[in-house]
Amino acid sequence: MTETTSPILQLKNVEKHFGSNRVLRDVNLDVERGSSLVILGGSGSGKSVMLKCALGLMTPTAGQILFDGVDVTHDQGKTREAMRARIGMLFQSGALFDSLTVWQNVAFRLLNAQKMNRSRAKERAIETLKKVRLGASVADLYPAELSGGMQKRVALARAIITEPDLIFFDEPTTGLDPITADAINDLILEQVNALGAATVTITHDMASARKVANEIAMLFEGEIIWRGPASQIYDSGNDYVDQFVHGRADGPIQPAI
Repeated sequence: MTETTSPILQLKNVEKHFGSNRVLRDVNLDVERGSSLVILGGSGSGKSVMLKCALGLMTPTAGQILFDGVDVTHDQGKTREAMRARIGMLFQSGALFDSLTVWQNVAFRLLNAQKMNRSRAKERAIETLKKVRLGASVADLYPAELSGGMQKRVALARAIITEPDLIFFDEPTTGLDPITADAINDLILEQVNALGAATVTITHDMASARKVANEIAMLFEGEIIWRGPASQIYDSGNDYVDQFVHGRADGPIQPAI
């Protein structure tokens, strides 16, 4: 008998309302173990709210969030923290702490959640920095002393230091030139493949989406309107997806101006 395993993350009929504003509408999404899913969508489509619900930073108005087959929709405290300990996050623009050195940023969870010895935490941070092509010489610098591309690498190191099962990437190439963005995509692929982690990436960057995704889904007005293999994104048969990926003003999606 073949053993089956549940997806690492599942959103089942998830809704999120703010008063009369239905930001998420019956969202169903499975993230398989070891897979790379990219979520496309314009501003105001509900991507950030969906991410916050998945992370437990917001509670859905309706529906379920399952992590590793366990319903965590309303979990708080130690139960929620145990889930987050298995999740990495690369925030948009890096979101590094300006007042902390590079190694302290990378080792933030080790120091604050795991209460690791500072000397050992610094060793782990330097080991992880090497994985993203940064030497020990940057460990005692502050984020302001680094270029944008180096800051992204530090943020990636922070996301992978605990060897998570699932990593969220929120616009990982925002603010980078095309060459640096491609280098960051290569590092993401390299490190994710080494970990065997599942990933969910929110991006507007089609070059990034094509490079890192196994599958792509599109969120429009709070609903998943298309999902399929990354190879089919330019031949989706969906007018909304077609307009978005080709960056056309004319089509069913009205420009937000």
